[in-house]
Order: sequence, then C-alpha cells, then structure tokens
Amino acid sequence: MSTKADRSAVDRMASECLAARVRILNRAITSLYDAALRPLGVKVSQMNILVVTAKLGVARPGQICDILQMDASTLSRNAERMVAQGWLEVVSGDDARTQPLQVTNQGMKLLEQALPGWEHAQTTTRAILGKAGVALLMQSARMVNDSPTRD
Repeated sequence: MSTKADRSAVDRMASECLAARVRILNRAITSLYDAALRPLGVKVSQMNILVVTAKLGVARPGQICDILQMDASTLSRNAERMVAQGWLEVVSGDDARTQPLQVTNQGMKLLEQALPGWEHAQTTTRAILGKAGVALLMQSARMVNDSPTRD
C-alpha cells in the first residue's frame, strides 16, 4: 500500500527528473533526424560516427567513443554495419587491436547527400528549441565534454 510519503516521492520524481526529460528530448530530436536521413538508409547515430571520423581523418575507436560519449560495444556494432555498407573502412595502424577507422569515398558521398536532410532536421530542431534552448544545449554539451569527472 502506498503511503503519503511514497506518493510524494513519486510525484517529485515524475515532475523533476532531469534524466527523463533529457531522454524524452533525445528521442524526439533523434526521430526528426532519423526521418530526414531515412531515404539514404542511415541513422543520425551513424551519421555522427561518420562526421567524427571524417573530422579526425583516421580515428581510433576510443577517440570516437570519447567524443560521442558512446560505449565501445555500441560503436563496434555500428562500425561493423557501416563497414559492410562501404561507408567506413578499417585501416592499418601501429596497434592492430585498436582497428582505426576512416571514411571511404562512398561514406563522403553519403555525407554530401545527407546535408539537405540534416539541414531540414536542424532547422526543425532549432525551431522547437528556440534560440535560448539551442544556446543552452550547446553550452551544456561543452560542459559535459570538458568535465574531468566524466567516464
């Protein structure tokens, strides 16, 4: 049986939980980008991996995971699919255990083709969040990435 104290805790958690709000926002925005990229057969999570890898040139999996706050198994699963699609390739490195990645010509072409859909999703998301929301989101992401305590 629920007590008044139990109800109070539930009500507080339901109305104040930041993790729940971030997850709701994440699902809604991810859905917008995925819908915009769907005609190309790519998800925004994969697009993020392509962009980071393209920026780095040759990227070690650990670097990609750090930048995207992604666990290694998620990256490995996505990278395997992306290699199979011809968007990424494993390159020789000093340490065969790290299996560095780079974007293929086909992957770069995909990035170019994705730009209009990405821009549409970006515009829609900016409209939803508003200027202040976008600024706060960018600032919060920087703070998370710069935090010495993140794991």
